[in-house]
Amino acid sequence: MIDFEDVHVRYPDGCVALAGVSFRVPRGQFCVILGRSGSGKSTLLRTVNGLVTPTSGGTRVAGTRVERKTLAVLRPTIGMIHQHFGLVDRLSAATNVVCGALPAISLTRAALGLFPERHRRKACELMAAVGLGPEHLRRRVRDMSGGQQQRVGIARAFMLDPSVVLADEPVASLDPKISAEVLSLLRDQAKSRDATVLCSLHQIDLARAFSDRIIALGGGRVVFDGPPDQLSSDHIARIYGAAPIPGAAPSLARAEPESVS
Repeated sequence: MIDFEDVHVRYPDGCVALAGVSFRVPRGQFCVILGRSGSGKSTLLRTVNGLVTPTSGGTRVAGTRVERKTLAVLRPTIGMIHQHFGLVDRLSAATNVVCGALPAISLTRAALGLFPERHRRKACELMAAVGLGPEHLRRRVRDMSGGQQQRVGIARAFMLDPSVVLADEPVASLDPKISAEVLSLLRDQAKSRDATVLCSLHQIDLARAFSDRIIALGGGRVVFDGPPDQLSSDHIARIYGAAPIPGAAPSLARAEPESVS
């Protein structure tokens, strides 16, 4: 479903974010990306939806190479959940959710708020599915808790029934209990649609609890790839810098713009 083929990303200032990443994520897998700040997690996710273009190598989604000429076809099949929710605070929760359908409607209709009735119905259904009742439909996002806002973000990501969902540190600003609830919702919604999830996290306990597979990055390279029960304390020490990673490029926190983790 998602193929990373010897992906290198070097930014204009010389920072190396990814240094030859290759692996495949099959359909329906919940794959967690672990790593310290600057290890390349956010950059890796952004090569899937075309927000970052590899310096060399490439990324494919369902066999289609991610590049400028294919983005119009690929982006409606890819949902995105952001660390800081990525919602419009002044709009209602329902409007934020229905905006997940923007890749499938014209800019003119979107600007006028003329979303098809089927999209409005689906937004309501998705909000119910993530535990938000009718009383939340018209509530402005800025008046909702962080956990409620991320539920809105999950509902929005599934508006077009994507085959791939990218979640970039989706619970970084939430407490442990709410974090587990949000990841459980994400996993359940993905499994019900056989969607592939690529989720970056820094909480090892959550990665072990919710993933089918963990891939850890260090210095822009893959330093662990396996099921969660094989992630040992020695692996964790190497991933988070207690021991050097042989041959790894230096970890540079500035290698990932915006939401590095």
